Amino acid sequence: MNFQELDIKGAWIAHSAVHQDKRGNFREWFKREEANRAIGLDFDVAQANVSTSNKGVLRGIHYSLVKSGQGKWITCNAGAIWDVVVDIRPASPTFKKWIGVELSGSSGDSLIISEGLGHGFLSLQNDSIVTYLLTSEYSPSDEFEISPLDPSLAIEWPMNNLLLSEKDRLAPTLEEQRFAGNLNA
Repeated sequence: MNFQELDIKGAWIAHSAVHQDKRGNFREWFKREEANRAIGLDFDVAQANVSTSNKGVLRGIHYSLVKSGQGKWITCNAGAIWDVVVDIRPASPTFKKWIGVELSGSSGDSLIISEGLGHGFLSLQNDSIVTYLLTSEYSPSDEFEISPLDPSLAIEWPMNNLLLSEKDRLAPTLEEQRFAGNLNA
């Protein structure tokens, strides 16, 4: 496994070898100690989630303000997604910057994001399965969302006719969340 730091501090791609033969494939997609050494982030898993999405489903931009912080380790087990990380830390030099990466069931890549960053993804195929590890448990009172279509972010989603949940469709903009005091300092 090797790690590539992205242009937003606190975000990395983890490249894992995919071993394929006539039976299918196998990969090691998470190694805590190796990650701790490589990126200096103590990724202590507190919760694991899995979602299945049809083509055109857009989930996010989501983030948590839980006191312990919430890092995420995201991988696509089947299908393909356009995964986006957004810097929502007002004091950061890359505030409002976003990065999109394609993850697929065959790529062997994962996206790692540290606390203070927003995350969302768009399913590029039917039945895309996404698994993500979290460093803190879901806490409804500490969970927030930003509109993935916020014009100030200008995220370039790679398809039209997006399907959003009502929560994401009605999500406030980044500036609205900032004005409400719902961003980390």
